[in-house]
Amino acid sequence: MSRLMFSLRTGSSWPCKRPFRLSSLLLPPLSGNNCSKMSSDSNWLSPSDRDQLVMELRATGWVEVDDRDAIFKELHFKTFNQAFGFMSRVALQAEKMNHHPEWFNVYNKVQITLTSHDCGGLSKRDIKMAKFIDRIALSM
Repeated sequence: MSRLMFSLRTGSSWPCKRPFRLSSLLLPPLSGNNCSKMSSDSNWLSPSDRDQLVMELRATGWVEVDDRDAIFKELHFKTFNQAFGFMSRVALQAEKMNHHPEWFNVYNKVQITLTSHDCGGLSKRDIKMAKFIDRIALSM
């Protein structure tokens, strides 16, 4: 696997005149509505399945993100250690599923956003991960 290496230059030694966008290196452009063939769970949801599954997740505190095809949940724990333990358990499952959440943690609060970047939106993997997150949170 190739590695990306770069150095920061200051002053007039910058080799190009227009700004360089690192984001263009991070995600390949999406073509149409095709998902990668990584997993059968990476497929987008049919509209009827999506409505039903998202409705079930809303009952457990998940909300749809306004400006993108994603779901979001904020969880509160008693302590930082409990929040970090929760995140560790989710991280292990995320590695197994090859599906990693976008998340943010401050002290006892964890904010999680789920979307499938290879599909450009909500997928079966997101639903599966959200249900796992809910089970882990209940056990903490």
